[in-house]
Amino acid sequence: MSLGFVIGESKPTFVTAITSRALSVGEYIKISSDEGEILGLVERSAVSSAAFTDVKNFDEASESTEIAELNKRDKTFTAHIGILGFLENLRRGQSIIPAIPPIPGTEITLPTKQDLEEIFSPKKEGWVSIGNLLRNKSIDAKVNLDKIVSRHLGILAMTGMGKSNLVSLVTKQISKLKGTVIIFDYHNDYTSLNIPRINVIDAKINPRLLDSEQLSDVLEIRESATVQQRVLRMAFTENVKKSSEFWKKLESEVDFIINSDDNKLKEIRSSAYRVQDIVEDAQRRFEDILDPDMGDPISFIKEGCANVLNISELSEKQANVALAFYLQQLLKDRKDASIAQHGKTKRERNFKFNSPVFVIIEEAHVFIPKDHDTSAKYWAAKIAREGRKFGLGLGIVSQRPRSVDLNVLSQMGSFAIMKIIQEDDQRQIASATESTSRELISQLTSLNVGDAVLVGQWSNLPSLVHVEEVKEKIMGADQSAINAWAKADKMKGIAVESTQGLVQKDLLLD
Repeated sequence: MSLGFVIGESKPTFVTAITSRALSVGEYIKISSDEGEILGLVERSAVSSAAFTDVKNFDEASESTEIAELNKRDKTFTAHIGILGFLENLRRGQSIIPAIPPIPGTEITLPTKQDLEEIFSPKKEGWVSIGNLLRNKSIDAKVNLDKIVSRHLGILAMTGMGKSNLVSLVTKQISKLKGTVIIFDYHNDYTSLNIPRINVIDAKINPRLLDSEQLSDVLEIRESATVQQRVLRMAFTENVKKSSEFWKKLESEVDFIINSDDNKLKEIRSSAYRVQDIVEDAQRRFEDILDPDMGDPISFIKEGCANVLNISELSEKQANVALAFYLQQLLKDRKDASIAQHGKTKRERNFKFNSPVFVIIEEAHVFIPKDHDTSAKYWAAKIAREGRKFGLGLGIVSQRPRSVDLNVLSQMGSFAIMKIIQEDDQRQIASATESTSRELISQLTSLNVGDAVLVGQWSNLPSLVHVEEVKEKIMGADQSAINAWAKADKMKGIAVESTQGLVQKDLLLD
């Protein structure tokens, strides 16, 4: 059945069509050509009315309504269609753009269910469902998990649009395959994720494993306090790192600087006193997160599980240090594993993970910022460049794409982009995703909760999908203040009532 015709000037990558009805953005259409059938995606849709073209006031609008109802030719439905490639090639996962643009007057039709299923729901190993096509709800939307581990993934959306739900879904699907996932959970969104093989770890930092600059950040010594940093650098010796009494030994080294008769050390004595206070204070304030006796933090991560590393108790600087440490050690481990498994060395086995690992960084704009360097950013960038060679995949999640370092963002081979309103964010996305057209990006403002544009290597074609809701995810959704207030008031009443029986009546005053 004919849906419309190509009109005006057409190009190999783009055509305009007049259609019999208004087409939805994200709808797929089929164009006939001498070379074969072509699949297209509606990227922009418009409706115009001849009767309302020059309307200037209410009375004219009222009269035009009657004219429009009588004239069946009044409405014009226009669709701007991006050409995705020949249908036959797309079935095999190849996107071949026609050399000759469709001829104006060429008929357009709807693709069959089988056409779409072969492209968007392939029955191949490694492809898993994450929802359905937004405009074709009977078609499962599948993605290739191999591609996100080997070529990385970016999940971008404004707050409340479904980022954490998609992270949970990807984690759930990898967990089903007994793969290893590590989520750096900065807002405690995933600790209650109720899926098989979940391993929740409360993040701790072993100060022995840090350098002096990292320890300075963890102890929250100000960046401008350069003399205090110098004192810590002098005191944080190898003997301190190896001592069975870590904190006592560190304090002893600071005391040595304070009590030294060396004239040069006397000049920094006041700063040494301040460092002494900071070290003593840190043992009290950070006793739950700084543990010199915990051993190697990597040992708590379980292979074949969904590991949630809860870093919500850490300050931003502490979380940055912890994240950098984990990323560095994970990259080293996967390098050692790859070298050993490919027989390029006879060294003893000294790696933990035998198979690929996928790391997800929440709040990427905090840890991988574009305007300044952090240690976490350095290692994230290194994994983005080198991780694919060693089976270490990176997923970055952010509600502020404009604040994420573009060098790292552009290394993501696949993207799920949800509702984005800010133009700065849209421009950053356009710069990072070459396969996303300007028209498609302009539609990001109209997406609803759970809707996403999938682009890149994990999807055969750019697609608009509705992501399946993960029922096992409890935290992360918006809280109802009204319900919480009502519950608190009810509990207050119960508490008052329950304490009345504890008061002896003969002790009450008239």
